[in-house]
Amino acid sequence: MKNLVIVESPAKAKTISKFLGKDYRVMASMGHVRDLPKSKLGFDPDNNFEPKYLVSSDKKRVISDLKKEISKDTTIYLAADEDREGEAIAWHLIPALKIEKNPIKRIVFHEITKDAILEAINNPREVNQKLVDAQQARRILDRAVGYELSPLLWKKVRYGLSAGRVQSVAVRIIVDRENEIRAFVPEEFWKIKANFINPELKAELAKIEGKAKK
Repeated sequence: MKNLVIVESPAKAKTISKFLGKDYRVMASMGHVRDLPKSKLGFDPDNNFEPKYLVSSDKKRVISDLKKEISKDTTIYLAADEDREGEAIAWHLIPALKIEKNPIKRIVFHEITKDAILEAINNPREVNQKLVDAQQARRILDRAVGYELSPLLWKKVRYGLSAGRVQSVAVRIIVDRENEIRAFVPEEFWKIKANFINPELKAELAKIEGKAKK
């Protein structure tokens, strides 16, 4: 196959196939194809948090099917969504498919019409590494928080719950605030005001025996 277009979903692949000629094959990655291993932390905290990715077990068949459509002269169009996740999907496909030596084009579109698809094909760009790095940072932070904390939730609350970078911080804020409320010790105090005979003169007690009142 001379040209292979890889989108995220089979529905998109089916529709886009109708817009392109016989020289194009359109297939779906079914979302992410690589992730951090489930059985390990998945990154090295002592080596700049270097991640260690594996092809997900449920995507090995997808990768195998995609590889069958690729030869050394196949041009690959990475057409995942234009956001952090989509950019990361495109980036992960390159090592997963071992297509580093193939012509690679990153394309994006915001509507599934013939004009939009052809416009994208004719105006490819490079993979945006900044978006990829942003997605990697989010994923590693999720793992850093959740890998140790989620098992505690399974043991103490309910199996299957996950702890991530957002809900864990939110729970910490709530717990800290609740501890402050419980540690609060109420103190009785009075505010004393006086109205003198002169209607223009008013006063408020500020000191008792030379000491400022609380």
